Amino acid sequence: MTEVVLLAVLTLAASAVGTATGFGTSTIMVPVLAVFLPMPVTLLFVGIIHLFGAVWMMLLFRKGIQWKLILGFGLSGIIASYIGAALTFQAQGLPLQRILGVFLVLYVAFLFANPRWALPENNGTAVAGGILSGLSAGFFGVGGAVRGAFLTAFDLPRDAYLFTSGIIAFFIDITRISRYFLGGVNLGRDLTAALIVCIPASFIGARLARKFLDRLPQSRFRMFVGVFLFLVALRLILF
Repeated sequence: MTEVVLLAVLTLAASAVGTATGFGTSTIMVPVLAVFLPMPVTLLFVGIIHLFGAVWMMLLFRKGIQWKLILGFGLSGIIASYIGAALTFQAQGLPLQRILGVFLVLYVAFLFANPRWALPENNGTAVAGGILSGLSAGFFGVGGAVRGAFLTAFDLPRDAYLFTSGIIAFFIDITRISRYFLGGVNLGRDLTAALIVCIPASFIGARLARKFLDRLPQSRFRMFVGVFLFLVALRLILF
C-alpha cells in the first residue's frame, strides 16, 4: 500500500510539471521507476501515465485549438520522428543526450536575451518546425523537451502551446504503447492495480497545473517554460 501511495505522489508531481510546461512527465518518472523496475515495464507504465496526461492537456486547454498549427507542426513532426529514430543507428557512440543538453542551454540563453523573438506563425514555419522537432526528438530520444523548445519559438498563447503539445503526445503515446504490448511487455497485477490510483492522481496534478497557469501572466509563460527547459538540459548534460 505504501508503494502505491508513493507512486501516486510521484505521478501527481510529474503530471503537474508535465501539464504546466508541456513536457517533463517522463523525465521525472523514468529515472525513479527504473531503479525498481525493468526498463521495458517502466516505459510502459510511464507511457500510460503520459498518455492520460496528454488527454488531460487536451481537455483542460481545448480553447487553444489551432488546427493549422496542429496539422502543419504535428503531422510533419510525427513522420520526421521516425526518420530521426532511424538516424540514431548511424550515430551510435556519440553522446547524443549531452549534445541536446548543450543545444537547449544555448536556446534558453537566446530566449532570455531576446524575449520578444518569435518565428512567424504560418504554414511554412509550422511544417519546418515540425520536421526539425520530429527529427531531433527521434534522433535524441527526448521528444517532449525538443517539441517544447520548438513550440516556444512561435511564442504561442499558453492554451495553444499546451493543447498542441498534448495532441501530438497523444498520437505518439498511442503508437509506442501499442509497440510495447505487441513486444510482450506487461505490467503485472500490482502495477495494473496501481494505475487505478495513479491515473486519477495524474488528473489532480493536471488540474493543479491549470490553476497555477491561470495565475501566471501570459507574458511570463514563455520564460517559465524556458526555466524548465534549462533544468532538463542540465540533467541531460550531467547525467
